[in-house]
Amino acid sequence: MTADLRARIGKCRAALAAAPGDSAALAGLFGALDALGEPGTPEEAVARSACGEALRRQGRAVDAEAHHRAALSWLPDFGGNHFNLGLTLQALGRIAEAADAYGEAARLMPRFAAAPCNQGVLLRALGHREAAETALRRAVSLDPSLVPGWLNLGAVVQELGRAEAAIGCYRTALALRPDLAEAHANLGLVVKEAGRPADSLPAFERALALGLPDAGGVLAQLIQQMRHLCRWDGLAERSAQLVALVRGGATRQVHPWIFLGEGAGPAAELVCAGRYADWRTRMISVMPVRRAAGPRGRLRVGYLSADYHEHATAALIAELIERHDRNRVEVVGYSYGPDDGGSMRRRLAASFDRFVDITACSHADAATRIRADGVDILVDLKGYTQHARPEIAAHRPAPIQVQWLGYPGTMGAGFIDYVIGDPLVTPFDQQPFYAERIVQIPSCYQPNDRSRPIGPTPSRAACGLPERGMVFCCFNAAYKITPDLFDRWCRLLGTVPDSVLWLLDSHPEASANLRREAACRGMGEGRLIFAPRRPAAEHLARYRLADLFLDTAPVGAHTTASDALWAGLPVLTVTGEGFASRVGTSLLHAAGLPELAVRSLVEYEGTALRLARDPAGIARLKARLAVERDRAALFDTDRIARALERAYATMWDVQAAGEPPRPFTVPEED
Repeated sequence: MTADLRARIGKCRAALAAAPGDSAALAGLFGALDALGEPGTPEEAVARSACGEALRRQGRAVDAEAHHRAALSWLPDFGGNHFNLGLTLQALGRIAEAADAYGEAARLMPRFAAAPCNQGVLLRALGHREAAETALRRAVSLDPSLVPGWLNLGAVVQELGRAEAAIGCYRTALALRPDLAEAHANLGLVVKEAGRPADSLPAFERALALGLPDAGGVLAQLIQQMRHLCRWDGLAERSAQLVALVRGGATRQVHPWIFLGEGAGPAAELVCAGRYADWRTRMISVMPVRRAAGPRGRLRVGYLSADYHEHATAALIAELIERHDRNRVEVVGYSYGPDDGGSMRRRLAASFDRFVDITACSHADAATRIRADGVDILVDLKGYTQHARPEIAAHRPAPIQVQWLGYPGTMGAGFIDYVIGDPLVTPFDQQPFYAERIVQIPSCYQPNDRSRPIGPTPSRAACGLPERGMVFCCFNAAYKITPDLFDRWCRLLGTVPDSVLWLLDSHPEASANLRREAACRGMGEGRLIFAPRRPAAEHLARYRLADLFLDTAPVGAHTTASDALWAGLPVLTVTGEGFASRVGTSLLHAAGLPELAVRSLVEYEGTALRLARDPAGIARLKARLAVERDRAALFDTDRIARALERAYATMWDVQAAGEPPRPFTVPEED
């Protein structure tokens, strides 16, 4: 390289370092590089990489990659070239390749903290959490002041279930940058997950006050924790703000499960879910789809969940897995949740034809395993509920992908083909509000376990209930109780002498706040009674002491309503617009008590009052439940298993015929 050419390259590089968008400097660098001819010195390779970095900053990542590759062919052992290639590959969305490039940069530049930091961020996005932790710990050991390193290390150890370690990472980041809104937001999340919802609120509020690029996700978390604690002051205003953000398309990070609680309607819920799905899976390179090919005598169905332990979903699905017809389907359980060592875990592991623990697998590796197993239909039982990993299904490991049971609404995702519901929770006139095609199975979408035991019925006194008087009951989580609904409950208590409202003691502050709210509405001490958590059989037995279960809205009882009906307690519900507010209606129809699904809160309040004044009427409802329980569609597990198997067969036939997914109803079995 001549001295003149070296000077030209140096001048252009300096100009680009000062102003990456300087077109004249970039053109000058191109000219100088063209004059080089054949590759030569390391300095020339560095210049080529600098040209690539300038192109990346201008948004020309494809062109940038070519220059970085050329630089690496000339100087393969220069870590800076690998780092710049990583930045470019990340911009192109090729996350796994970018992580490898950062890893090579970290190897070649062992004191450069940014390389293992960037590598760790991408390894986390790929689901390689342990490797991500190793890389990020290396980064912060090299540079203890590296705020992104502490922030992302906190996120990784949080996902690994080590809440206190995550809190320490976020506090370190905040000690370095007290004004970092993202760190406050993450601290709020991990404190919440550690079971301290009250302590999470200041962190969320501080994050919002400092400002976030997308405030919707943190605002939703703040609202949800306020609901959990029954802190209702200012809640309506924050909810209105959240709904406006979603409807205006101004946020991608609002958790769809939280948004269901706004009752904003199916159209807004689809917008929320669709934008969240795009954001959540933005770094995923989808595998080629394996197409269905011809008829199959026995379909291989994979059930994907984190809830194969003592959990509501497990309680619903356990018998169904056992009752599947092995001549029609082979069922494989894919678990990415904890093994609690309990009886439910053992039962489920034995019920599947194969049970595969993919907890330690990255999203891509989990999807690769499912694909390698030859799964024909993958059923996601989580949706967007707690600890869900929709990224696995986003890789498209199965030719047909379905969501069912866990999430009451649309996932808004192009990688899910079908949602399984029934004519009441997913009527076909709501198809425009679902990204999936609706499949209706007969009667009710929800299975139940007929073997779950109910313990001996305790006395009212043992549960803190009065010996006489009407017992209204709602064992739903406290976040489902709205101020408007609570107004109605208190009016009922005020109208029905000696009546009490029996609620679940979900959190000490929530219980105290509800007592205070009841007092503000004129309810004396003792009108609200809180039931502590108990083992499942004891909990079910308690339902028999109540007279009427009062469902919530807009998010109603799901497994809880089935529990009440199984124990013989009538449930009163309101039929709302969306899936989450129509589950109780479906359950009541399938249990033979359709008249207890009413159309408005006004009718709900009136019906509750009428029943409270008619003890004989309540006795008749309980008698009907007792008589019908063993033959009701709600508790006919074999019927639901056969319906699901027919649904799976139809899905396969549709794709094998080369047709796109379509809505359909599963007919009753002949």
